[in-house]
Amino acid sequence: MTRQSLHSICRWTFNPGKGGFVPADIRPQWGRGFGTPEMIELVAKKIRPRLPDHIVLGIEMHYDAEVDDSNASAVADALVANKLYLAMITPGAHCHFAYGGIASLDPNERKAAGELGTKTVDLAYGKLKKAWHPQKAPAFVIWNGSFGYDLASIGIRQMYQNLKESVAGLCKYEASKGGQLYIAFEPKPNEGHPAMLIPTVASALLFWYKLEKEFGIPLKNKGVNKEFGHSEMIGLDHVADTVEELDSGMCVHMHLNSQGYNDGIILGGPGKYDIDHGARINGMNIAIAGLIQQAGYDRWKGHDMQARAYDNTEQAIDRVIRSVLSWEACEQAARDLDTKALMDALINRQTAKAEDIMRHAVVSAHKAFDKMYSQ
Repeated sequence: MTRQSLHSICRWTFNPGKGGFVPADIRPQWGRGFGTPEMIELVAKKIRPRLPDHIVLGIEMHYDAEVDDSNASAVADALVANKLYLAMITPGAHCHFAYGGIASLDPNERKAAGELGTKTVDLAYGKLKKAWHPQKAPAFVIWNGSFGYDLASIGIRQMYQNLKESVAGLCKYEASKGGQLYIAFEPKPNEGHPAMLIPTVASALLFWYKLEKEFGIPLKNKGVNKEFGHSEMIGLDHVADTVEELDSGMCVHMHLNSQGYNDGIILGGPGKYDIDHGARINGMNIAIAGLIQQAGYDRWKGHDMQARAYDNTEQAIDRVIRSVLSWEACEQAARDLDTKALMDALINRQTAKAEDIMRHAVVSAHKAFDKMYSQ
């Protein structure tokens, strides 16, 4: 069977500018009139031709900011016509709800946020269903962005209980529609609140076990959207996170972005805001690539990234291509790694030799990237 590697490109990457302290109109071509169908066409024409043939591309999007009932048919038609797939859909609750969303202590907000989630499920199983990959169903990502607080109080425990009840209800609703989506929590320590209810991978894993125990939610197709950068933001080890996810069988989607602090070139890291660089080549990512290969992970690998505040459209597109190829280079280096020699060195306490093996793997990955990029 021909090897395939599934990568997904995020609709929100293609924006006219971030705004705030940086320009909001640096890429005017991606402003008014540039919708999700147009973004799909761009990926097919400008990105896919610059990637190796074994790469299959999908698209990630928010309901209702980037896809809704009014444009879903056009989005599905564009995906099918361009041989791209719906890789991930997520309720854009953070666009509407600032007081906890489905965890809110305000019952009206909690109800409205819950309805946004069920409408997202309906759209995925409705107008967008024809754009699913025939073997790899999309992920339904529950992003942590609205499930937070900025006031320490005894109410936080009730918010957590509300979150459990709301997600349990969402899972039961999705099961009634077919139970084919992969439902994933995306942990994040902060943003859009100073404190979040599901800040870490361990928090997300515990949350699912609680839902199974308290509400009888089956853990099949449930897990974590592995977001490298969110672990990096608070100085956690995303290699150890990977081990926890795989050990629980709960790595169901991935976001390969980086905060940048661990490659010695771009800045970012613990204590910084969510910078959202693309995937980088480094020893940690090669280790993660090896771990998911050993575990047989063959689902979507997303590129949740932002163009830099000074990028024009050409450079922004190039950054996405570089991110995809950087991860492919890490995977190739992991496949080529002499794992027996590495484990022998570690078993025999020859850690300097083990460092050399990983250092050579990083060099090999950079060479692989250069070769793919030049072609």
